[in-house]
Amino acid sequence: MTTTLDVYKEWLGIPEGVRPPNHYELLRLVKFQDEADKIRANYKKLNAHVRKYASGQFSVRSQELLNELAKAMLCLTDPQAKREYDESLGRVFRDEGGSGGPRSLGRILEERCVATQPQIKEAEKFAEARGLTLRDAVVQMKLTDAATAAQALAEELGRSYIDLADVIPDDAVLDKVPRSTVKRHSILPLFIDDDTLLIACVDEPDQELIDELRLRFEMAIRPVIATPLSINQGIAKYYAAGLRDEAAAEEAIKGKSRKTTTKKSRGTKGPRKRYKDLSPEEQYERKQLGYIIMCWGIVGSVLIDQFILKGRLIPWRATGVFSFFPFDQFLLSLFVPALVIAWVYKVYWK
Repeated sequence: MTTTLDVYKEWLGIPEGVRPPNHYELLRLVKFQDEADKIRANYKKLNAHVRKYASGQFSVRSQELLNELAKAMLCLTDPQAKREYDESLGRVFRDEGGSGGPRSLGRILEERCVATQPQIKEAEKFAEARGLTLRDAVVQMKLTDAATAAQALAEELGRSYIDLADVIPDDAVLDKVPRSTVKRHSILPLFIDDDTLLIACVDEPDQELIDELRLRFEMAIRPVIATPLSINQGIAKYYAAGLRDEAAAEEAIKGKSRKTTTKKSRGTKGPRKRYKDLSPEEQYERKQLGYIIMCWGIVGSVLIDQFILKGRLIPWRATGVFSFFPFDQFLLSLFVPALVIAWVYKVYWK
């Protein structure tokens, strides 16, 4: 029975059909539902229901379904991810003129009647005086709780919010990121969804972290927002002493770094950038190298003429030809510098 149980039908009441169902069917939503609050509300109800099967013979399948629900919710509450997903289902979006653009965290809290405008302004001063983010300030001033503040931040950033108590990260994902990295950046790797790594963050991750995770997983990264406390609790739980092989995780990324470096060193160089496409610093550097090349073209030609050839290649003076000027001793000096200067101006500096 365990292997043939249709959890979508038996636990969620989804009629027989395509398995797995799409995100809207899975979360029991109307197709192309746009209200994030409605999406989260349905997710919460289904999450609580599936947790009833978390113990006993269905514990593994229960956790798998819980993570499926979480992935669906995170996709449908992330504006960009939802748009791409909806388009894959055939939805056609029309350009909506007059969009108000992104809203600030303070404005979002005002609209939700969490805080008044004077309170938000006071929180902004409080945050500036103590070097805090506005999200942390409104929590410390007890204007709202950490979860509500994190949800508002997620909406401001155009990201999804996740309650880490509802999910269990994938061990295979956790094993690839050492504790030092998750502690330094206050993140918790979650799982892979459609060739994209989902990570829970306190705030928008910086480029250094994105680059490191891309190197480790070789795929796109999608951040989701969680409360600082839940991330710290997650790190303490899933990265307890002895639980992860730190050496293996570090060696894996070192191996990939060496592999990438070797490929770059062995690979053929791409076409040289044009002078106008360079940054000001690169233009200055190429300019200086051009002057050096021209100088060596002149000096090198003279030295070869005077100390190596010494007029022995074409002894014009010995035959009385051009005796008024020692062309034979300036054979290279007359032609090579002109060619070098022309090359620098016409090619190297173009």
